[in-house]
Amino acid sequence: MSARTRTSVRPGWMERPKPLTQAAKALALVAVVLLVCVPFLVIVSTSLASTDEVVDNGGWVLWPTEPSLDAYRDILDGGIVTHALGVSAGVTIVGTLLSLACTVTLAYALSRPGVFGGKPVLLLILFTFLFPPGMIPSFLLVKELGLLDSYASLVLPVLVNVFNLVVLRGFFQGIPEELYEAARLDGAGDWRVLFSVVLPLSKAALAVVGLFYAVSYWNSWFYASLYLESDHWPLQQVLRTYVVAGSGLTDATTGEGTITAPQTVQMAVLVIATVPILLVYPFLQKYFTKGVLTGAIKS
Repeated sequence: MSARTRTSVRPGWMERPKPLTQAAKALALVAVVLLVCVPFLVIVSTSLASTDEVVDNGGWVLWPTEPSLDAYRDILDGGIVTHALGVSAGVTIVGTLLSLACTVTLAYALSRPGVFGGKPVLLLILFTFLFPPGMIPSFLLVKELGLLDSYASLVLPVLVNVFNLVVLRGFFQGIPEELYEAARLDGAGDWRVLFSVVLPLSKAALAVVGLFYAVSYWNSWFYASLYLESDHWPLQQVLRTYVVAGSGLTDATTGEGTITAPQTVQMAVLVIATVPILLVYPFLQKYFTKGVLTGAIKS
């Protein structure tokens, strides 16, 4: 029997797929794709449709006859959504960088054997993961620290995520010990080892953890509703007000009353809040399996 024939033979435990089974799998896959894509298509189409067309179609449009960007022009014309978009972008960028810096340094310290107080600190961190503080203690702490109505209240209470810390710690522990010893023999200190040896080998884990932090900061709205006034809200909280309440907020630029939010405006805000993550995710998707599984298995 040739090598080509041997490789084409199926194992004894694997049955040959039947045409009906293959057709059912393909049908199920098409159904899942439609369930994911059609709602997003409806949201984008509704945001591009005119108000009259939305009303004529009962509130939703599958394909606009005369696409228009009027809804996007209205919400991006220096008003509430523009300010909220800037707040979300700033909090996401600054928060992600600070969280990565703190998580990387803490994970590296906890991954090295013989660190003074390493085990008690790790147990304390894991304890906060198992028993997180409630809403009222967190609010009182933020209030006593003077962080109310401050953007720092959206970053500092969630600066280090325990899951991300455990993933990075496990990844650092998986780096061969010979590399650490070689760097030590060359006279490198801890900071030099971290930046010259550990971080270049941990790009996959850093990309995954960085995306986790960025998505968390970008989608956060609950803490904003607790700690910030309405004129400082990020995009997700503004989106919640537009979609759930069906109306906007008081315009901070004109001081006028509540702004109406028709269906087109609501869907346009939803698209603006979703598109940034959709644009970033494909570039980091290839790192997910390697980064998460490696860190989780070796932790």
